[in-house]
Amino acid sequence: MTTALISHDDCLDHVTPPGHPEQVARLDAVLGALKGFDLLRVKAPLAAEDDLLRVHPKAHVDNVRDAAPAEGWRSLDADTHMSVGTLQAAYRAAGAAVRAVDLVMSGEAQNAFAAMRPPGHHAERETAMGFCFFGNVAIAAKYALDHHGLERVAIVDFDVHHGNGTQDLVEEDARILFCSTHQSPLYPGTGAADETGVGNVLNVPLPCGTGSKGFRDAMEQVVLPRVDAFAPQLLIISAGFDAHRDDPLAGMELTTEDFGWVTERLCDLADKHCDGRVVSSLEGGYDLPALGASAAAHVKVLEERGR
Repeated sequence: MTTALISHDDCLDHVTPPGHPEQVARLDAVLGALKGFDLLRVKAPLAAEDDLLRVHPKAHVDNVRDAAPAEGWRSLDADTHMSVGTLQAAYRAAGAAVRAVDLVMSGEAQNAFAAMRPPGHHAERETAMGFCFFGNVAIAAKYALDHHGLERVAIVDFDVHHGNGTQDLVEEDARILFCSTHQSPLYPGTGAADETGVGNVLNVPLPCGTGSKGFRDAMEQVVLPRVDAFAPQLLIISAGFDAHRDDPLAGMELTTEDFGWVTERLCDLADKHCDGRVVSSLEGGYDLPALGASAAAHVKVLEERGR
């Protein structure tokens, strides 16, 4: 058994306007930090149309495709921009999440990390937003249920921003548990504790300046017990590292070590309930040194569990 690292050079062709935080250098920072790791390195496939349609209506997929520019940029909102290479990268990012599920469900890998961009957790059913075009982890969860015959999949999102898109895509499916810790108030303004879906959504909004103790307490006292009670057959992580104290877009004040710690705790639950099967997908993280170090701390734990 091993840990799979799924990526693709096409994701470097998703070029955002100068000064945009979701930049090509993010993926360079992550992959550079993982160079010395002993991982099964896999090229991300393009997502199949049927997999995108598990969570998005055809009109949304068509709209994203039609918005792809032949040159320069096209802006879908103030934050979300498409370059010539964006559409291909977005299809690769979704495809990587699906490929990760196949790798861990087949036993070819114990766990997998999709080091991809653009991220996905803000993409709603019919709306690309917050740097995101397709709901990568929601697509992976639905695929695991429908294609691999699972009955319960848990998604844990520790990005500093609420995964409004993931919530929108899964909140009516009781087979999927969605748990999110996030800074509040902060973009996108969703994720209140009373947003509970059909009883399958757990939001834990945390104030600016929460720090390591507050984050770990929230995980140990609220999130981890809920995942434990759900007893998932597969655990999917939305791995955003923008809660780091050096990140310019928020103020959660976490440390690199916190990301290793939470990965350990989540892997403990995966060992207990789903034979260690974990799929992780990169979300945010915008200070390049902090992003690289945090991703390395996360994947180091996955690598150790994959041996």
